[in-house]
Amino acid sequence: MDQLWSPWRMTYIKNHKNEAGCVFCDELAQPDGPGNLIFHRAEYNCAILNRYPYTSGHTMVVPYIHCSDIEELDAAIRAEMMELTTRVIAVIKREYQAQGFNVGLNIGEAAGAGISEHLHFHIVPRWKGDTNFMSTLGETRVLPETLEDSYKRIKQAWEWEMREIDE
Repeated sequence: MDQLWSPWRMTYIKNHKNEAGCVFCDELAQPDGPGNLIFHRAEYNCAILNRYPYTSGHTMVVPYIHCSDIEELDAAIRAEMMELTTRVIAVIKREYQAQGFNVGLNIGEAAGAGISEHLHFHIVPRWKGDTNFMSTLGETRVLPETLEDSYKRIKQAWEWEMREIDE
């Protein structure tokens, strides 16, 4: 029988609830790059790859303000979240040829928020047939590229997109 190894998952399983402080606030305090996976900072929010992705290209839009409810954010922050989400979708659609997306917020632990104390949008690219026996029966996702490769691809595609908009 073939074995699929995803050793990074054990780190998440063991530590994600034990980390002191807020993982997003910690990432926001670091310089941008493959270390924190932030590929764009706007005025009120950033775009960051998910460290434990559901699919390649799984991105999040995270406000700089540490809060747990969307009502706590003012209209400008919420508007920018939606604008960044729209731009991320365009970049991933072009770069990964995504055929669809799951986009949303999980507000509160009861709604499935893994990090309930800091609101964030998930942008998950999808393709026809991407749910197969591995994810359905084995409860395992197979990702075709490393996070570092995803970061490089999305960062480069983002910069290309921004140049196109500026011209």
